[in-house]
Amino acid sequence: MFFSKKFCKYKNLKHCFFSRKNGFSDGYYKSLNCGSGSKDKRKNIIKNLKYVSKKIGCKKNFLVTLNQTHSNNVVYFKNSKSIKDKMNGDAIVTQVKNVAIGILTADCAPILFYDPVQKIIACVHSGWKGALNGVIKNTLKKFKKLKSNNKDLIVVVGPCIKKENYKVRSDFYKKFILKNKIYKKFFNKITNNQYLFDLRKFINYQIADHNIQNIDNINMDTFSNEKNFYSYRRSRLNKEKDYGRCISVILMT
Repeated sequence: MFFSKKFCKYKNLKHCFFSRKNGFSDGYYKSLNCGSGSKDKRKNIIKNLKYVSKKIGCKKNFLVTLNQTHSNNVVYFKNSKSIKDKMNGDAIVTQVKNVAIGILTADCAPILFYDPVQKIIACVHSGWKGALNGVIKNTLKKFKKLKSNNKDLIVVVGPCIKKENYKVRSDFYKKFILKNKIYKKFFNKITNNQYLFDLRKFINYQIADHNIQNIDNINMDTFSNEKNFYSYRRSRLNKEKDYGRCISVILMT
């Protein structure tokens, strides 16, 4: 369990970047696998989500996650009646209290947002596709519609894959450069066809580019830290048949 010092200052706010520890799953999924999209036993996932709900301080049916698709789609919950679990999207924005919103990751970055003035929270799943295609930008557009000022926002980027472990090919690199040549600075060239990509730095750049200054980072690498995190890339490298997902959650009281 990992926390942001910036968020911990607010008594009406609960949050946690959960590790893979203290759960009920075994095998590839040991032990706090919260990914219903995995091939883990459903009864274990239910137990794990129940554990998370208890730790974050909400009823199990008030822990809401998405059917994540690496998109830029943002789900907005206006009130308790509009809340539905497993909607398609990669970000949730809400002002509803006592509802925990969560993101599942295994190398991608979980991002939590809080506006202490307008009392708005958000969680974002940001892999390279979502980040490049505007999931952060779209989330902030929703905050703006809710009369939020970016200068008031606190944003925390959770554990994700580190640049040294994120090797990509030239076609991946070109996707970014075609979008904006300035994105070259997020890559280190290894060979003519291989680069290292800094996902965390790219995400931080996008957040700061929207005049947000209050940014915190949980600087932990999901790929190398097998003890604490699941990793899609590590599982592929080890030729494992599947992998678990860690959950990151935020809630207002």
